[in-house]
Amino acid sequence: MIEFKNVDLVFGKNPERALPLLDQGYDRDRLQSETGLVLGVSQANLKVNKGEICVLMGLSGSGKSSLLRCVNGLNPVTRGEVLIEHKGEVLNFFDADHQTQRDIRMKRISMVFQKFALMPWLTVAENIGFALDVQGLSKEEIARRVDAQLELVGLTEWRNHKPSALSGGMQQRVGLARALATESDILLMDEPFSALDPLIRQQLQEELLQLQSRLQKTIVFVSHDLDEALKLGNTIAIMKDGCIVQQGNPQDIVLNPATQYVEDFVAHTNPLHVLLCGDIADPLTVLPAKDDHYCIDTKQDCWFNADTGDAQCQNQTIKVQRWQEGDSMNDLIEAPTLVSASASFHEALEIRHRTGFVVLVECNDRSLKVIGDDQLYRGLLGKLG
Repeated sequence: MIEFKNVDLVFGKNPERALPLLDQGYDRDRLQSETGLVLGVSQANLKVNKGEICVLMGLSGSGKSSLLRCVNGLNPVTRGEVLIEHKGEVLNFFDADHQTQRDIRMKRISMVFQKFALMPWLTVAENIGFALDVQGLSKEEIARRVDAQLELVGLTEWRNHKPSALSGGMQQRVGLARALATESDILLMDEPFSALDPLIRQQLQEELLQLQSRLQKTIVFVSHDLDEALKLGNTIAIMKDGCIVQQGNPQDIVLNPATQYVEDFVAHTNPLHVLLCGDIADPLTVLPAKDDHYCIDTKQDCWFNADTGDAQCQNQTIKVQRWQEGDSMNDLIEAPTLVSASASFHEALEIRHRTGFVVLVECNDRSLKVIGDDQLYRGLLGKLG
């Protein structure tokens, strides 16, 4: 859906004069000191697949918002391409004619800002429908979309209120509804929750994930909060001084930091929100074994038979229960439990607590692994691998 290819973005007068200097290896500081030009983004290569959330993150000034704004042309690239899938073909936004760029901005891409950017003289419903009116849609179509978005974000009863009557979280939901009302495929979110209180921020993160599960937008989300990035992102690109220093899924970022900068970033991450059972599980062979039976509880003298999938505890056969994501934890009984490798670390911890038994993990190749107290402790301490 979106791809950045060798994107350089330089701010200042005649930014093209920076390009030969960048090719000679000039970094941001040297370029600015010698030319007065500011390097916003350097040689960015990143692909955002359709229907996924890609989080651009880094410290202030790292270039994440600058790169985001290249998608809709708010920041014209100095060199490189921003490829967007449009009407069945992939085109470079900056090579497209004016009308095509206008169509993409108005119908394919929506943006949610950190500052809510609501018009205080308009009602909630009027704010949501403003962009639709600019597009020239009929009053009936505008009303239909506004009603649908008000219901989606839970603000139907507030439709006739002005923004000043709403809390910060509610105002941000209006901004999100306004972006969604255009029914665009691509959603750009520039630190949309950073100005909110922690509880409201967490609530809106959950609401965004719920909406995404239904709408499957292609979302580029800017954040300086790693926990937020790990919670929301299918992929994460960490930036420093205008460069993407590492990109990958949340587990890759936490388990395999590419640089000291990334390692410092992830050092204090809560692993419960990131790691999966497949990340912390060990092979069954770490357990005491005899005759293809593995001891999963020494106190209860409980042995798991990998061939039958049953366990023998004090001469009684206990059937292993299966738990899948979405199942209620309340239905678990005191018995060994089998989960998929994609179940979360947090879920494994709760299953261990509720059942009193180790957690058995079925990997993608159908092999079995185990999560006991040792694996849980090492995961919590970040001592994996």
